[in-house]
Amino acid sequence: MRKEEDQRLAGYREKALKLFPHVCGRCAREFEGKKLRELTVHHRDHNHDNNPPDGSNWELLCIYCHDHEHTRGIQEQRGAEGASGEAERPSLTHSPFAALAERFKKS
Repeated sequence: MRKEEDQRLAGYREKALKLFPHVCGRCAREFEGKKLRELTVHHRDHNHDNNPPDGSNWELLCIYCHDHEHTRGIQEQRGAEGASGEAERPSLTHSPFAALAERFKKS
């Protein structure tokens, strides 16, 4: 299974390196020679099986920007979740403060 993943990775990485300039899409650092290994392929839709031949789902990012991109996604997801780690859902119970704004408007 790992061998298949490595082959798939090598396939689309090589294609992306041929299609795009060797520049990070976020920080604009240029890569060449041994430093080229620090340039990774980021899947814009986060689906590693979505590899169109035109590279429309890829962007080249340095390892630092790539890590930041994925960390940012995790942080956004956590922000959408409550403190319990579960996604917040509308409450079906009565809210004692629901009409509070209306009371202040009358005063």
